[in-house]
Amino acid sequence: MRSFQTMTVRARPPEPAGRETLRGRRFRAGAISRGFTLLELMMVLAMLLIFAAFAVPGYQAALRRGREAVLRDDLYTMRKMIDEFTLDKQRGPSSPDELVQEHYLRGGIPVDPMTQSDQTWVWDYEDAPISQDQVLPGIVNVHSGSDAMSSDGKTPYSSW
Repeated sequence: MRSFQTMTVRARPPEPAGRETLRGRRFRAGAISRGFTLLELMMVLAMLLIFAAFAVPGYQAALRRGREAVLRDDLYTMRKMIDEFTLDKQRGPSSPDELVQEHYLRGGIPVDPMTQSDQTWVWDYEDAPISQDQVLPGIVNVHSGSDAMSSDGKTPYSSW
């Protein structure tokens, strides 16, 4: 038969009230901590700021590329509608509003994504001969009114 040994368990002396130590409730394994230390919060904040410093330039570049894509699309659409108007009416439109009134630009004149206004477009006019002694000015092209440089750094938006 086997003999069993008995173990004696010693009780710890009680901790002084109001004082937390490594043996106290806060630091005991398995105990739920009551909050974060200032150092932990500062480290998390520092990491977030570092991540933001890397993300913000990429985000701004993506926004700029998006505005450039909208500008290219708007210029293509307006130039195409100017050409269609010219082929249909045998003359260029006398104003941008005529394109809207004749339903070539159904949503109205688009907003220039670089200047955030529909009043800043630069319209190129050219005299079109109607007869030998009459000429009628009409729109032949459109450009952005922005003087800013494109993302390639070589061409201004007004030359697109």
